[in-house]
Amino acid sequence: MSRRRNKRPAVDGAEQALRTLKADVMRKEGFAVDPARPDDVKYEVAESLGVPLSPGDNGRLTTESVGHVGGRIGGSMVREMIRMAQEKLSRQQGDS
Repeated sequence: MSRRRNKRPAVDGAEQALRTLKADVMRKEGFAVDPARPDDVKYEVAESLGVPLSPGDNGRLTTESVGHVGGRIGGSMVREMIRMAQEKLSRQQGDS
């Protein structure tokens, strides 16, 4: 039995900030990102990885191949969030 993921951010109202972060991070990774539709970058990432992801039903794809696409995007976002947090901590320590 498959479970649907709750795709809502843990913080109410953070959706736009996360879309902006995704667009910025993936642009830095070299992908062409439409700021109005940053979720569409997954198709470009999939193409670069050789994964035939397309809008609509992708039931024929393996979990592994789809995971490579999501991992590339999510991994980049996590690395950037860690970098931002470290930078913020450095500034706070410098202010002390």
